[in-house]
Amino acid sequence: MWCLTVPNRLKVPMMNYFSLLLPAIILMVIPFPASVGQLQGDDLKLELRSQRQTKADEGWERTTEQQTWVAAETAVIVCDVWDKHHCLNAVRRLEEFAPRMNDVLKQVRHFGAIVIHAPSDCMPAYESHPARHRAISILPDKLTPKYAADWCSQIPTEELAEYPIDQSDGGEDDDPAEHATWAAELTALGRNPGMPWKTQSSLIEIDADQDYISDKGDEVWNILQSRGIKNVILVGVHTNMCVLGRPFGLRQMVRSAKNVVLMRDLTDCMYNPKRWPFVHHFTGNDLIVSHVERYVCPTITSDQILGGRPFVSKSDVRTERDVTTIPAAAVTAATYQHQWTTALLDKTWKAATEGKIMQHGGVVWLRCTIRFPSSWIADNVTSLGVSKQSNGLTAWMNGTPLVHAASDVSSFLRVPQEAIVADDINLLVIRTEFDTQDNQLPMPQSITNREQSFSLNGRWQFRIGDDPVWSNIPLPAKFGIGSDVLFEPR
Repeated sequence: MWCLTVPNRLKVPMMNYFSLLLPAIILMVIPFPASVGQLQGDDLKLELRSQRQTKADEGWERTTEQQTWVAAETAVIVCDVWDKHHCLNAVRRLEEFAPRMNDVLKQVRHFGAIVIHAPSDCMPAYESHPARHRAISILPDKLTPKYAADWCSQIPTEELAEYPIDQSDGGEDDDPAEHATWAAELTALGRNPGMPWKTQSSLIEIDADQDYISDKGDEVWNILQSRGIKNVILVGVHTNMCVLGRPFGLRQMVRSAKNVVLMRDLTDCMYNPKRWPFVHHFTGNDLIVSHVERYVCPTITSDQILGGRPFVSKSDVRTERDVTTIPAAAVTAATYQHQWTTALLDKTWKAATEGKIMQHGGVVWLRCTIRFPSSWIADNVTSLGVSKQSNGLTAWMNGTPLVHAASDVSSFLRVPQEAIVADDINLLVIRTEFDTQDNQLPMPQSITNREQSFSLNGRWQFRIGDDPVWSNIPLPAKFGIGSDVLFEPR
């Protein structure tokens, strides 16, 4: 028991004395939010930014919506914030905003949200960590979606969207000399220069008493369901690859009917300005954010949690930011020799190139991605059917040549089973030749097996010219090719 001695000169009742002290006590022990519209009590006051089309083919406009999320029903997923990366510039950009990300995580924990750390491929480092044990101890949810463990390269709202950047080179934007030095340093550390990550970055704290660690989509689903999570915030890298596509990424959260947002100032993309649309790296990042806001989910910024202003990299010296559309550029017939362009293959050359090419004779390369469920390819012969066969037609699946079997008719190419990655994204590339009498792009017809087939009529990427390196890309197709040229059995 304690008592309060009131000086004799204060001739006030005890209750009145407490009423005088109480406001001062409250001011000392209760912190106020940094600014209006941030976290208040158990709620997160957020401003969700999206884009909507004004009228068909008449442009887009940004919109904002104020929403209140209950913190206890909210999770923050930290995507692939690795300790090392094969791209040195990517490391630099991440390490610049990682401290602010860590502050966001501290704040959301304080208000009752949960944090899930998802450094892919790094689970062996956390075998004995309490946060990893906490994740795997949760019983599987009976309603776990069948796709929960899969990479997701497209959701229905993206089917008519043209992807805004070319990332098929992997997106590295290092200076070549610096990159060689960095690769040598990684090798000296005993790391694979291509996949050097072992743990999450040490700049991000993991609370052993309450956080979770998992890189598996079904485990993340179990965590969300067991905690009654309705809302998800994604932070981390890289937006155009892992943040969108991972089993715990933005697309999967949309498919799972979660209220999901991207924290757009605490992310980065893998984009090389030497690739289409040949813009500044941070403009490429803006274009991916714009794609997310149009076709995937809304975005927010870290100042809505921490106050102050959104994070901006010191390397971002542009005068124009938050770019929503590809800047206008002079496009000539030569453009189609320098970049892959997306087009419907049932179009004429004039329509596909906006009048820059009326007819074309010679070599044309085509590519798309295909997702083969294991059930579709098991114990079956898979073939590519083409609408027009010529002496110059050759094709590759993930860099492996397709072959003619003696029993095949001339319009089919056999896909070697060992070339297919089941339940994942595969790259199909075709090289074909034809003469100037044909004013329409060549179009493959279908993928077939002994029992069924599905059409390849739709959008492909095409390129004029001839270079054998175009038969493959330097990384798995799910990382390298956007969402706009994907086919799969329905």
